Amino acid sequence: MASHGIPRVSAVERTEEAHMQELQKIEKYRSLEKVVGEKITAQEYTPETLQKLSELLTKNPEYYTVWNYRRQVLQHEFSQAASEDTNEAAVNRITSLIKTDLQFLIPLLRSFPKCYWIWNYRLWLLDQAKRLLPQATARKLWQEELALVGKMLSLDSRNFHGWGYRRFVVETLETLSSEEENEKSLAQAEFGYAKKMISTNLSNFSAWHYRTKLIQRLLNEKSADDEERKQMLDDELELIHRALCDPYDQSLWFYHQNLMCTFDPETASHTMAPNLSGSERLGYLQREIEEIQDMLDGAEDCKYIYQALIDCSLLAARVEGAIVDGDQQQQILEWLSELKKLDPLRAGRWLELERSLCR
Repeated sequence: MASHGIPRVSAVERTEEAHMQELQKIEKYRSLEKVVGEKITAQEYTPETLQKLSELLTKNPEYYTVWNYRRQVLQHEFSQAASEDTNEAAVNRITSLIKTDLQFLIPLLRSFPKCYWIWNYRLWLLDQAKRLLPQATARKLWQEELALVGKMLSLDSRNFHGWGYRRFVVETLETLSSEEENEKSLAQAEFGYAKKMISTNLSNFSAWHYRTKLIQRLLNEKSADDEERKQMLDDELELIHRALCDPYDQSLWFYHQNLMCTFDPETASHTMAPNLSGSERLGYLQREIEEIQDMLDGAEDCKYIYQALIDCSLLAARVEGAIVDGDQQQQILEWLSELKKLDPLRAGRWLELERSLCR
């Protein structure tokens, strides 16, 4: 039967056709895999082999052995360029080979942004640039890489592979700075970048985490005194308070928790303001508890608020060197009671904390 002049195809026929197409794809893939293996075994490190490798990796970028084959072919090309060409011609040829291969990877990264093997191979290529090319030429390639990873993070701002890759690119660029350059550190520029990414998406945990690392670097590089460090702390507290207009965002509470480490005598020495006095720490924590309590208005069902209140109250008691009892203990028990209702999956944890308070 036909409908509107179009022949009907049964589900069985469609399934059989799809099955045959799948078998043909598998056969083509295996044939390509065999050709590549034979060429590598015969050490045919030619442009044709490189093209076959490209076809295979486009179909399956998780095939890590094939990435090693590609390295072998490129290393052969690099060696030939170094031995057969003049110095300038060799530099141009190696640069062209690296750029072409970097370009080949871009569509793969767009389709498979979390494939380790693509990122690893890309770093290998850039490392070859650092090893084989003049420093200025290599630095230009790494600068282009920083611009590329910026574009990629604008498309997927929470890709932790991309953030880790960016940190490595920045570190390498700093090592490739020439002696004539006054500023080797990119910490200030990266701090601005992290701030921009946070303002675009407050839930970007990777950007918040990057910010914590950059703050320590900035303060150390400028040999900041205690007042400057305290000012940075005040600025960060103000920033996180503004961001916590949405108290249901867990990423923000992670950063808040990181800032609270500044007031813990056990961890303070590794934070942005290590030399606060005990009374200063206590003052900050008391203001913090008041600030968080205000967040409860209209967000009584937010478990993160209760958890932060408990953590800050217990930390304040440690700073004072006091035992939690009386009204303070009763208040924490009330917050714990709410937490047990809002977060039943961690009921054991809250029950244990409750018992420790009542001993």
